[in-house]
Amino acid sequence: MNVDILLYDGFDELDGIGPYEVFDYALDYAAEDDERAGRVRYVTLADREEVTASHGTRVGVDGTLPGPETDDAPDLLVVPGGGWSARDEAASAWAEAQKGDVPRALAAHHAAGTRIASVCTGSMLLAEAGVTDGRRAVTHASAVEELRDSGAEVVDARVVDDGDLLTAGGVTSGLDLALYVVEREFGEAVADRVATVIEYERRYAVAE
Repeated sequence: MNVDILLYDGFDELDGIGPYEVFDYALDYAAEDDERAGRVRYVTLADREEVTASHGTRVGVDGTLPGPETDDAPDLLVVPGGGWSARDEAASAWAEAQKGDVPRALAAHHAAGTRIASVCTGSMLLAEAGVTDGRRAVTHASAVEELRDSGAEVVDARVVDDGDLLTAGGVTSGLDLALYVVEREFGEAVADRVATVIEYERRYAVAE
């Protein structure tokens, strides 16, 4: 399973870093049985060395997001949120929605069949791309009404699985989303092993 986490200036740290850590552990554990288990990496749309997150953390970037039809296209594309409600025009999910490049990339990957997941207000970038129209989804509590107004069917859950579209609510729900994907891909034993090492109690049902 190849996972790309799409970063931009102003993304919320935990939205991206939390799932990254879960997937990194899981792929290491899965590789004990199959060295081709996959990879997880941070990507951006344009070539750059680092991204500055919403609280000032500078995160190194592994590469650029491949085109949806390329051999290196991800099996799962994760988009974090950050700064949506603050309407930060310089660095935030809101700023990226206004620019349009990230929504266009998300729409292209979705159209090509890439499974897409969002954390927090990352779902608003999917809404801007039209990906959540008529689909079951959730976002951070501060943006729920905007998501509903965009045409999504809002579900009261931390994580919503709508097939090729996965969405998670607030910041820490990204851990629940990632552990859910790990269990589906690699089994309950691997997911439980990751939850144990990060000392996270899985106690939330996923709306399927």
